Amino acid sequence: MEKLFKSLPWWVKWVAVPVIALVVFGSLIASVISVVVGLLFKVIVFLILVGALVLVVKRFTGGGGSSGSGRDW
Repeated sequence: MEKLFKSLPWWVKWVAVPVIALVVFGSLIASVISVVVGLLFKVIVFLILVGALVLVVKRFTGGGGSSGSGRDW
């Protein structure tokens, strides 16, 4: 296999083979990227919602720790 690739011109190794790989595996690559971006979006939304919940709870409970010993879980 190595001898075969060494005998080919540079444009076959660096242009034609990657283009063929993108044509064959393009939909797989796109779906993997879509899943990763969707998961990242959901993680960011989760963090924003948890942060907002913490801020709302602190605001309505008086800033936290002001109602006693500070061990009010």
